[in-house]
Amino acid sequence: MASALDADESSVAAPLLAGGPLDPESRDWLVSLRAEGPVRDAGIARLHALLLRAARFEVARRRAGLPQLRGNELDDIACQAADDALVSVLARLDDYRGASRFTTWVYKFALYEAAAKLRRRAWQGREVPLEPEGWEIFTDGGLGPEAEVEQRELLSAIQHAIQHGLTPHQRTVLIALAVNGVPIDVLAERLGTTRGALYKTLHDARRRLRTRLEENGIDLETTTPARG
Repeated sequence: MASALDADESSVAAPLLAGGPLDPESRDWLVSLRAEGPVRDAGIARLHALLLRAARFEVARRRAGLPQLRGNELDDIACQAADDALVSVLARLDDYRGASRFTTWVYKFALYEAAAKLRRRAWQGREVPLEPEGWEIFTDGGLGPEAEVEQRELLSAIQHAIQHGLTPHQRTVLIALAVNGVPIDVLAERLGTTRGALYKTLHDARRRLRTRLEENGIDLETTTPARG
C-alpha cells in the first residue's frame, strides 16, 4: 500500500509525466520545494546554494570586462543574483516540464540574473545615448566610389525613415538598442518599463521602418549598409 509521502510525490510530478518520467534528482527537488516546514526550508537553502554557485561562476566568467569592480563588489552582485533567481524559480515551479534536469533549468535563472546585474553595473553612472552617436560606424571605407555613393544614399534613406516614419518612443528604443548597443535591461530600467515592452516596441519599429523603406523601393533583405 502506498504511503502518504508516495502519494504526495506522485501528485508533485504528475503534471510532468506527459513529457516523460522525471529523473530521481529532479523529482526530489520538486518534492522538497513544494513541501512545508523544515523540508521546504532545507530545499530552499539547498537551492539558494546552487544558484549562488552558478551566479559566482557567471560573475567570474565576465569579470575581465569589468576591471573597475573589486572582489567584494563582484561577490555582492553574485549574492543579489542568487537571491533574485531564487524568487523567480520558486514563483515558476509550475513552468518546469522536465525537458532537462531541474538543476540545469534553475541554473539559467542565476546566469541570467548575474549577467543582467553586471550589465547594469557596467552602465551605472553612464548616460544612455538615445540619439545616434555616429552613423559612420555603419560605413565600409573599402568600397569603391560607386558602391560608396550607394551606401551613403542607403544610410540617408534609413535615417530619414527613422526620423519621419517612427513614433518618438519607437525611435528612441530603436536607436538605443539597435544603433548604440545599449543593453535592453539597462534601457528598461532607465525608461521605467519592462524588457517585454521594449521587445515589442523594437519589433514594431523595425516593421514600420521596413515598410517605410519598401515604399521607397528599398529592400533591406537584399540591400544593407556594410558595417566595419
